[in-house]
Amino acid sequence: WKQPELTKEKFISNPYVPGERIYRTGDLARWLPDGTIEYLGRIDEQVKIRGFRIELGEIESRLLEHPAVKEAAVVAHRGKEEDAFLCAYIVGAGEWSVPALRRHLSQSLPEFMIPSYFVEMEKLPLTANGKVDKRSLPEPDQNLHTKEAYVAPTNATEEALVRIWQEVLGVEQVGIHDHFFELGGHSLKAMKLVSYIHKEMEVEFSLQEVFTYPTVKEMAERIQEAEENPYATIEPVEGQEWYPVSSAQKRMYVVHQMGADDHSTHYNMPLVVELKGPLQVERLRQAVHSLVERHESLRTSFHLINEELVQKIHPQDEVPWTFIEATEEEVNQQIESFIRPFDLSQAPLFRVGLIRIGEERHILMMDMHHIISDGVST
Repeated sequence: WKQPELTKEKFISNPYVPGERIYRTGDLARWLPDGTIEYLGRIDEQVKIRGFRIELGEIESRLLEHPAVKEAAVVAHRGKEEDAFLCAYIVGAGEWSVPALRRHLSQSLPEFMIPSYFVEMEKLPLTANGKVDKRSLPEPDQNLHTKEAYVAPTNATEEALVRIWQEVLGVEQVGIHDHFFELGGHSLKAMKLVSYIHKEMEVEFSLQEVFTYPTVKEMAERIQEAEENPYATIEPVEGQEWYPVSSAQKRMYVVHQMGADDHSTHYNMPLVVELKGPLQVERLRQAVHSLVERHESLRTSFHLINEELVQKIHPQDEVPWTFIEATEEEVNQQIESFIRPFDLSQAPLFRVGLIRIGEERHILMMDMHHIISDGVST
């Protein structure tokens, strides 16, 4: 009541009956061929982490199965580099530790669904109608999710590793007994860490070793034992008509083809950003053109040649670009229609759209298939 912005958000134009309005419940469902509606969950409880769409409620349910957890809430936050991460807020029913909860979750959930941060709470804030008020939960801080006493580095190797950890994890203080994954690390950051170690310390440190030696002290001891292996930049391969694909791309191709008849968008990676202020549309288009020119993956298609999956890099071409003028009420419908399936045999597997709401207000939409990108790149 007396909240016009909220009213506009919740009561939208009816796409089936012009002139009428319908209430946006926030429920996520799909219409089955037999006419029934299958309930899938809440839109506001579904988030995308490192390219994977997940249900926060599923993580909360698994946490509540632990005997030391009385109440739990999981929220997706944005880090300094705008990468999304999960934070769990715990009201304990007994003594608990971050390693114990991580082990508990890893028995039933994939790595990308395990929260990077765990915050201990006396009680969870509630709204007037008794639901958890997730907007009132505090931002996670490294001192809230690690209980290790700070111990400074004792040698040059530990000092170098501490600097790398600070850069990769975006934290100000790292002790030699701190645990990489308890400071907000995950598999993508571990890959970044491995690359930094090789480049700056000239030692090859595998991804598996990050899991085996997860503290600065353990890593330093392992690195001191390793042989020197100078970092070498990747040289571009010679131009050719076809290129091999990775095992991950093969898997995504197969899954995509299996769901082709369902017009699946499970592997779409959309990004929607509100732009406020004067916008030079033509310069934006030129920037997108330069982006595609620079990155060959944005000009790549996938084909079966002699029953072998290969990828083909195409010369620079125009990126599918949609420009729409719409009212506030039409924005959500335009965004939903923008996100649609890709044909993996047709490059680019990337599209851009711009919605003009007003003179100085636009919505920029970008969508690409996961087979050419990952969560960090997006």
